[in-house]
Amino acid sequence: MSDEAQELRNRQATFAKELHGDDVGSKTGLKALLSKNREAQKEAVTKYLRHWDGKTDKEAEQRRLDDYNEATHSYYNVVTDFYEYGWGSSFHFSRFYKGESFTASVARHEHYLAYKAGIKAGDLVLDVGCGVGGPAREIARFTGANIIGLNNNDYQIAKAKHYAKKFNLADQLDFVKGDFMNMQFEPSTFDKVYAIEATCHAPKLEGVYSEIYKVLKPGGVFAVYEWVMTDKYDENNPEHRKIAYEIELGDGIPKMYPAQVARDALNNVGFEILHDQDLADSDDEVPWYYPLTGEWKYVQTLSDLATFFRTSFIGRKFTTTMVTVMEKVGVAPKGSRDVTLALEEAAVGLVAGGREKLFTPMMLFVARKPEDQSESKSKDKSKK
Repeated sequence: MSDEAQELRNRQATFAKELHGDDVGSKTGLKALLSKNREAQKEAVTKYLRHWDGKTDKEAEQRRLDDYNEATHSYYNVVTDFYEYGWGSSFHFSRFYKGESFTASVARHEHYLAYKAGIKAGDLVLDVGCGVGGPAREIARFTGANIIGLNNNDYQIAKAKHYAKKFNLADQLDFVKGDFMNMQFEPSTFDKVYAIEATCHAPKLEGVYSEIYKVLKPGGVFAVYEWVMTDKYDENNPEHRKIAYEIELGDGIPKMYPAQVARDALNNVGFEILHDQDLADSDDEVPWYYPLTGEWKYVQTLSDLATFFRTSFIGRKFTTTMVTVMEKVGVAPKGSRDVTLALEEAAVGLVAGGREKLFTPMMLFVARKPEDQSESKSKDKSKK
């Protein structure tokens, strides 16, 4: 690791401790938000929002791409508590079947990825961009595999380790700090690798995919739910670009890429694509974006009501109002309202992108690293 990278890592770790304090794992949701160091929270929000100033020109995009590591770290410092409050510990979308609860659909989505990747008991698996470890815990239980979660956010790593111990999975799970554009694992370490709605934070998909290719054993499988714009998306269409920007802003993504960019990147670094499917391109009776819509007709079970209220349009407005008042009276740290407004923009963009099928959060790629490395089309693509 370079001196510059080590210095950045040390600085982020120090800042995370200053921001979140001790006893990280036991505090979740609004309780965790209210316990933050107020000056550090203000700085974290500024770092997150500084590159999302309404500009979508190439120069603005390049600034976000260049600062992907710090921007992503800052983003998850300020949104993790809101995510846990509204969504739970698995920060991703899923398909919904009629009569299926929210939690069941999330677990099934994770099980399906594990099934398509062929993850089995005894495998050593890498979770790229593991969040607070919700999917890793579920997949570890489902398969019996040993999973290492990679994350560049110190706060989320601390929470993931806490939950692993709490749920008696510490012997199957570990979580480490790292940059997925420059992984520190030895080549050919992992039997399988997966990523769930995380590699969209990469400034260049070939960069993160080439790192995954490097650490995967020959014959190993990489499975990913990728966030991409669909073939219907036209970057020169102002309304389309507005939707993409709303998603970028509210989800801390430097640049939303079309599906073909991801497809080409997998091929270019040497993967053989085994499965290629947009799971959102379906006529499901209950759409994947339903929790954000505010349409009560989609609620499947009584247990979903609380989750749906928190994530729906009305619930988000309630949360924004509540946080605004708490910030004004000095209970919530400065910048909390700005975060809720950014998340609201994301929700609007996600629903619009979903309705018009311009965006998918579940472009499923399953790809294999060839046993014979001479089969690879290219192994030396630039990462940066």
